[in-house]
Amino acid sequence: MLLLLLLLLFILPKLSVMKNNQDVKRQFFTCSCFTTDNIFLHKYKLHVRFVCEQQFMLDYESLLRKLGCVTERHFTEVLDEISQEVDRRGRLSAASAERAVVITDTYQPLHPHVYHLQESYLAPKFKEIVEFCRIGDASEQGLRDLLEEVTAPRVYRFPVFERNFCEELVEELEHFERSSAPKGRPNTMNHYGILLNELGFDDTFITPLREQYLRPLTSLLYPDCGGRCLDSHKAFVVKYDMKEDMDLSYHYDNAEVTLNVSLGKDFTEGNLYFGDMRQVPLGETECTEVEHRVTEGLLHRGQHTHGALPIVSGQRWNLIVWMRASQERNRLCPMCNRTPTLVEGEGFADGFTRDSAALPYVSCVLT
Repeated sequence: MLLLLLLLLFILPKLSVMKNNQDVKRQFFTCSCFTTDNIFLHKYKLHVRFVCEQQFMLDYESLLRKLGCVTERHFTEVLDEISQEVDRRGRLSAASAERAVVITDTYQPLHPHVYHLQESYLAPKFKEIVEFCRIGDASEQGLRDLLEEVTAPRVYRFPVFERNFCEELVEELEHFERSSAPKGRPNTMNHYGILLNELGFDDTFITPLREQYLRPLTSLLYPDCGGRCLDSHKAFVVKYDMKEDMDLSYHYDNAEVTLNVSLGKDFTEGNLYFGDMRQVPLGETECTEVEHRVTEGLLHRGQHTHGALPIVSGQRWNLIVWMRASQERNRLCPMCNRTPTLVEGEGFADGFTRDSAALPYVSCVLT
């Protein structure tokens, strides 16, 4: 009996550690559509799919001509833009890993403490909301009573960070921006911003934020979209400036659930607008404008189409966390609407795995 007790005391802690590190140790993948689908043509505000030139012209020539792409030179410029983007995506994983190594070796942070999530950074109201979600009989309705539900359906606003933390984080990001360290752009549509995994925020800030504070909310609010089993993310910061990106075109996210937090600085206008779920034709969609307030976050379904109106003055920084549930996306890629064809990636990649959690199948609904 004594021997059995000693074995249990030795084994149980190890099993607990293995369970806690399960997400980190799993291998994540991208879908092969990453190099062919949802390529954004900035001049024409259009997302396209490109497999070959013949397919592309058959699918988009008529539409592009209506949008003003009418000369041979125009089409050559479009094909050049697509070629550059496809090449960038093909090299993205390796290039990102290389940048992260250089940043670790050469960059000296201005505020090292902001890389480690602390409860003191969080708004008291947010901590109150999370504590409610952790009680055994917490309900969706009880949670919604604590949140501000904006006019867009199932979009919620709540304080996330203290203002002092937002100011220090923006100072850190500006310090990094001024440095000689290499920088990658967050996505196809945002030219100015920072990939937080490359800067070293993933393990010590974003992962605990997702697992300990956001998943309790998403489990109650979005169980139909994988909110109970979010197991990876992509986090980045975008910047809007009068001399750089001023707005963001209508789109949906490569995520099951998205958190968008306004960090500052001083700006006017630039509200977000939400349409309908991506499955609803654009012509049948009515958009709702939502104010974005510094220190506060907007939580919404990733497939809920949205955009950002132009800022009129100042500069705005936003923290974006795309949260992903492999259980959902392993069945259907949210970007191409096909069974994913897996390609190895670095870190969390695009959140696909070779295994599916043994939970009942539920998918996002149009409500």
